[in-house]
Amino acid sequence: MRLIGWAIALAAAGLTPAAAQTTASAPSQNAPAATAATAAPPAGTAQDATKPDAAQPAIVYGSVGHAIPTPGIGEPDGRKGIQDQVTPIGKEAAGFHNNWLLPLCAIISAFVLILLVVALVRFRRGANPTPSRNSHNTLIEVVWTLVPVLILVGIAIPSIRLLRHQYSPPPADLTVKVTGHQWYWSYELPDYGVSFDSYMLKEKNDPTRQANQRARDDRDGPPLLAVDNRLVVPAGKVVKFIVTADDVIHSFAMPAFWIKQDANPGQLHETWAMTPREGVYFGQCSELCGARHGFMPIAIEVTSQDKFAQWIAQNGGHMPGAKPAATPASAPAAAAPAAVQPATPQAATNQSTTAQN
Repeated sequence: MRLIGWAIALAAAGLTPAAAQTTASAPSQNAPAATAATAAPPAGTAQDATKPDAAQPAIVYGSVGHAIPTPGIGEPDGRKGIQDQVTPIGKEAAGFHNNWLLPLCAIISAFVLILLVVALVRFRRGANPTPSRNSHNTLIEVVWTLVPVLILVGIAIPSIRLLRHQYSPPPADLTVKVTGHQWYWSYELPDYGVSFDSYMLKEKNDPTRQANQRARDDRDGPPLLAVDNRLVVPAGKVVKFIVTADDVIHSFAMPAFWIKQDANPGQLHETWAMTPREGVYFGQCSELCGARHGFMPIAIEVTSQDKFAQWIAQNGGHMPGAKPAATPASAPAAAAPAAVQPATPQAATNQSTTAQN
């Protein structure tokens, strides 16, 4: 038995060099493939060569749809207060909050604190060995009834005025249908023939980023707020948002516009905004809607009327009153039958009509 064990050990030792040589020779044969697999991808592409996105169209930052955001405007910047408002409704609401509600809250809090301190000092046991037996005071009861009523009236008047302005919008210059999904937004401009989806841009090192998804750049916006397709609207125009959802309840929230409108499946809700200031503004879903609720941001770019028309054309739409342009693929298809069968022009006319429709 001992001899058999030694024989097995010697056989194994004799086979080891051959196995090592076979293993060592394999990489040398596959060296070109390994080099190609580990080559660094071109600048601006995905983080590794197994996820190339060089085929994606180049982004021209500063162009319409890719304007560079202004720091501190339309995005969170660490402040404790509300964002700078860029719409008439937002400015009115922010003024009501900052110039009336906050000072009123501070005055009431200080007054109640003073009353507590006076009660603790003046009516303590040491200063009043024999407690008072008073149970009613008509003047005090009238005062503490009327003063809260007057305070509520003072709050109600500007509140009702703000609600009237918010829910009595002027005639809309542009209508946008907003649909919330799990977990992205869809936008449709029915008068312009434009519709698209908008997804959050992921970071370069995000392992969940797919090959056809470009990575976020600082010029796109802050992390978790930048999107691949922004909604573009013209400056100084009244934009009506028709908000809905197709699965669960979402909330279309844009802090700089003073907008927070629930999106309910099967229901259409309406809100509006108008800002003369061009720029990029960010928001996000503000209703818990599932596992990726925190990853469905909103980005709206406000630009000039000329650039808005350019963006509409880039997205295959048309301005109101203009006929949709025929696609390049449909033109040869309509012209080919006419060239082959010159004796039947009616067929070519019908095909071109079909291509335009």
